[in-house]
Amino acid sequence: MTHRLKLILAAALAVVLTGGYLAATRANINPSHTVGDTLDTFNGVAVYYNGGINVTSGRRTTPDGYNLGLKFQCVEFVKRYYHARFGHRMPQSMGHAKSFFAPEVPDGQMNRERRLLQFRNGAGAAPQPEDLVVFAPWVFNPYGHVAIVSDVGPDHVEVIQQNPGPFGSTRERYPLVRDASGVRIAHDRLLGWLRVPPPLVAGSGP
Repeated sequence: MTHRLKLILAAALAVVLTGGYLAATRANINPSHTVGDTLDTFNGVAVYYNGGINVTSGRRTTPDGYNLGLKFQCVEFVKRYYHARFGHRMPQSMGHAKSFFAPEVPDGQMNRERRLLQFRNGAGAAPQPEDLVVFAPWVFNPYGHVAIVSDVGPDHVEVIQQNPGPFGSTRERYPLVRDASGVRIAHDRLLGWLRVPPPLVAGSGP
């Protein structure tokens, strides 16, 4: 095989792979659902179907203009959930999922952009139901991912999520590891979790 032919085949493969990636992330390839279908609920808050992970269907806001995010992305679900359940509003109402975890915030302290207490995965605190978990980006998703803890057992954590992909599940379980250093959700990209502060926590205001 000549060098020129190898280059042509490599270019053709790149085109096919790129086209497949765009089709899978920007189109609905699951004939069982239409974008906007209700797939699940948690505490009365719906999880909607988004199709490809990069599909957007306009921005959702509250009646008074608070930004909940792009429909039906993962961020829109967690912000809509926190607003519906707790009346919670984030001082920084914009940003991709990865921006929800601020690396400079000490474990257990206030993340002031999100007005939530922040806990590092593997530190002392255990996750609780209704915590907001944050996943780091990866090669096929540069934006990161967020979800809500729906259940915590002795050895597992279950999360509920929106926009896991056309054939992804709204619920996923991960092992919960407890050792001398603290508590860790066994997922390589899980950075930590955020939590609504108790009413009397100092500095919990906007």
